[in-house]
Amino acid sequence: MNYDALILMSFGGPNAHEDVMPFLENVTRGRRIPHERLLEVAEHYHHFGGKSPINEQNLALVAALRAELERRGHSLPVYWGNRNWHPYLTDTLREMQQAGVKKSLAFFTSAFSSYSGCRQYHEDIQKARAELGEGAPTLHKLGRFFSRPGFLQPMADGLARAVAELAGQEPAVLFTAHSIPNSMASNCAYEEQLQQACRLCHQLSGVEGGWELVYQSRSGPPQQPWLEPDVCDRMRQLHEAGTRAVVLIPIGFISDHMEVLFDLDTEAAQLAEELGMGFRRVATVGVDPRFVSMIVDLVEERCEAGDSFVTCAPDCCPAPSRG
Repeated sequence: MNYDALILMSFGGPNAHEDVMPFLENVTRGRRIPHERLLEVAEHYHHFGGKSPINEQNLALVAALRAELERRGHSLPVYWGNRNWHPYLTDTLREMQQAGVKKSLAFFTSAFSSYSGCRQYHEDIQKARAELGEGAPTLHKLGRFFSRPGFLQPMADGLARAVAELAGQEPAVLFTAHSIPNSMASNCAYEEQLQQACRLCHQLSGVEGGWELVYQSRSGPPQQPWLEPDVCDRMRQLHEAGTRAVVLIPIGFISDHMEVLFDLDTEAAQLAEELGMGFRRVATVGVDPRFVSMIVDLVEERCEAGDSFVTCAPDCCPAPSRG
């Protein structure tokens, strides 16, 4: 291979109660989020012991990638660095530099294009490399994967099972993704890619009937428009219209981290119980072997293409207006 390493780049999450507020302040710095909202979100983490599951899930993915790379005969070390919590990207790049890494591939754990899921990771890389100075490793992003069967088929299989378990109740099929500000969505392909992924996943499932894309985990100031409808609002509307069951597919996420465990498995599940609706939540891809294999496919494709491979335009996914 013409690369020295692979780095998994992720959002990060707290590891203990005392980490929660500093982590949330990192995430929301400069965004004018009301302090009351931070306290509310902090309780989500405290509900699960103050520890985000995203860290162990990323470690599990790193281990699975190492094993799959070795199985295919690639001696490529795999690292992990975060935007908002330890291990920070700068610290990981320093470790890579000390190990002699010159050029590395990078896997962003966000499947869909947006400022926070794409461009901001490029900015993170630039800042980290600038801090390290001369000799800092260069990082090249892997190709997009939102429409790949390795990402979609595990969820499609889960959708088919969930609908079968709710047979006779004619469940509504709701794909969910993290809501983002309208000002961010208007400058990227987030909605278009999500619609395409949902359509493909539904086709792969073989489930008949329709589906909808809804959103969750809004965190912005009340006066700022974000993508809608909210998953719980839509569930209430469906219930009023006579729907007796619902299946949620968190297609906007690759692992069962806090937004999935609290916003879906806690809040949405409790709402379904209150409304008397049947409820199933499909698992994210996590470390499904098909997903892990797909990532290594991306590694091989990027290596074969060399430096001519272009993943993102220089001006893709610009930052949203903070107004």
